[in-house]
Amino acid sequence: MKLVECVPNFSEGRDRGVIDAIVAAIASVEGTHVLDVDPGRDTHRTVVTFVAPLERAVEAAFRGIAKAAELIDMSTHHGEHPRMGATDVCPFVPLGTTTMDECVALARTLAERVGQELKIPVYLYEYAATHEDRRNLADIRAGEYEGLPEKLSNPQWKPDFGPATLNARAGATVIGARKFLIAYNVNLNTRDKKKANDIALAIREQGRKARDAHGRFIRDMNGDFVFEPGTLQACKAVGWYIEEYQRAQVSINLTDFDVTPPHAAFEEASRQAAERGLRATGSELVGLIPLEAMRRAGRYYLEKQNASAGVPEAQLIETAIQSLGLRELGGFDPMQKIIEYRVAEDSPLASSPLREFVDLTSTDAPVPGGGSVAALCGALAAALAAMVANLTFGKKGYEGVSKEMSDLAAGAQELKAEFLRAVDDDARAFDAVMAANRLPKSTHDEQARREHALQAATKTAIDVPLRVMQLCEQAVPLVERVAETGNKNSISDAGVAALVLHSAVKGAWLNVLINLPGLPGDQSGPLQAEANGIADRVGERALQITRRVAEGLLKGR
Repeated sequence: MKLVECVPNFSEGRDRGVIDAIVAAIASVEGTHVLDVDPGRDTHRTVVTFVAPLERAVEAAFRGIAKAAELIDMSTHHGEHPRMGATDVCPFVPLGTTTMDECVALARTLAERVGQELKIPVYLYEYAATHEDRRNLADIRAGEYEGLPEKLSNPQWKPDFGPATLNARAGATVIGARKFLIAYNVNLNTRDKKKANDIALAIREQGRKARDAHGRFIRDMNGDFVFEPGTLQACKAVGWYIEEYQRAQVSINLTDFDVTPPHAAFEEASRQAAERGLRATGSELVGLIPLEAMRRAGRYYLEKQNASAGVPEAQLIETAIQSLGLRELGGFDPMQKIIEYRVAEDSPLASSPLREFVDLTSTDAPVPGGGSVAALCGALAAALAAMVANLTFGKKGYEGVSKEMSDLAAGAQELKAEFLRAVDDDARAFDAVMAANRLPKSTHDEQARREHALQAATKTAIDVPLRVMQLCEQAVPLVERVAETGNKNSISDAGVAALVLHSAVKGAWLNVLINLPGLPGDQSGPLQAEANGIADRVGERALQITRRVAEGLLKGR
C-alpha cells in the first residue's frame, strides 16, 4: 500500500473544541491515521500530522480544510505565527515507495477541489509550484491575511485555483508537495541563548550576514544583505532558551534528510559547540522521523566505532537513540516516534514465537501456508548470510574484506526484513482471496463485483510470492560472496543459507503457479515467464553454491 504524509497547519491553537472537530473530520476517512496534533496557544496554530493511503489522502485533507473554513474566522484571528488562512498550509510528503510526482498530483487535485467547492483562493508551493517565485512558502505568505486584498488584486499573484477575491472568513490556503521535514533540537550545556544562536548561524544553510573589515554589514548592488553560507545544506536553524529544560538549544529544521541527516546536524552542532567551549549533551526530536533517517544514524555510529553496521534493525535504532542522546529530555519510544512504525500493519505471524508459528502451520488452519514458509526460508537465508559476514568482520586474516562484509551484512539485514514482511503479506493475500470468494453472486452486478474483487485479490496473491522470488535473486550474490570469502569456520552456515534460499525461491514459485489460473491468459503468461526465469536462475546458483561448499568441506577432512 502506498502511503503519503500530510501536515496541514490550521489557524486555531486555543479552542480545543474546534481543533477536535477538524481532527475528527480528517480521521473520518477510512484508512487515515492521525499521528500527531500539536496546538500552540501563543502561535494560535495547530499542526496536524496524518498518514493515509495515496488514494484517500486528498479526501482526508479536504474534509479537514472544509471543517476549518466552517469553524475558523480569520477576520478575528491574531497569533505569533505568520498565517494567511484558516488552513494556512497543507503539504503532502512522500513515504516509502510513494514518489514526489504522485504527491504533486495530490496537491493539485486537492487545490482544485478547495478552490472550486469551498471558494478559497489557493496557491501551490514547493514541488507543486506553477511559478518559480511561488516555491517558497514565505514568499507566498508575505503580507499575511491582512495583505490578501492587495495581493489578490495583483495579476502577478492570481491564485492557482479558486477566486481572485478575498474570502474574509477562510482567507487563502497554500497547498503543495515537499520532502519530509525533520524538526530537531540539539541540547547545549548553557543557558546562553546568544551562544546557541551563534551556533545556529554557523550551521544553517543561509548562514549569517557578512561583514567587512570594519565590522559593517555588506550589501550587494541591490542593497540586499550579503550572507556567508553556513556549513550545512537543507538546514534552517535558530538558537533559543527553553525555561522548562533550563538550557539553550539549537533548534533545527532539516528540509531534506538525504542532504543533511540528523546525525550530521548533531555532529556539526557538537563541533561548533566545542569550538565555543560548550558541549552538545543530547538532542530532541519534535514530531516524527522517517525510519531511514534513524537507520542511517545507527549505521554511521556503528561504523564510527569500527563495528559492523550489519545488525538487526532494532539494534540500529537503539544505537541511533543512544548516540544522539534522544532520551536526555524524556522518553523516546521508537514505536511512537518513527513514522513507519506508527502506521505499520500488525505482523502476527512474523512476530510470533517460533514454536507457535510451527504449531499453527501444522494445524488445519489455512495460514500460514507454503507461501509464508517460503518467505520465512528467505529470511533465514538472509539472516545466515548476515551472520557469516558479521563473523568475518574484523577477524584476523580477513582485514581486506571487513568493510565489504559490513556492507554485505547490512544489505542482508534489509532483505531479511523484506522477507519477514512477506510472511504476513502472503497470509493477508490468501485471506483476501477467500473473502472475495465469499462475496454474493446472485445478480449480474454482484457477479461482476465478485469477479473484479477476486481478480484483484488473485493478482496480490501472485505478486507477494513473486516479490519473494525477486528478493531471493537479490540475496543470491550475498550468499555466494560469504561462501567464497567469508570466515572459513562458518562455511557450513553459508551452505545452509544457499539450501534454504533454494527452498525459498522454489516454494514461492509454486505459490505463483497455483494462483496463475485465476488471471486471464494475457496477464498470467508474462507473470509465469518471469517466475520461471527467476526460479531457474536462483535455483541453479543456489545449488552450485551448496555443491562448492560441500566440496570444500570434504577436501578439508
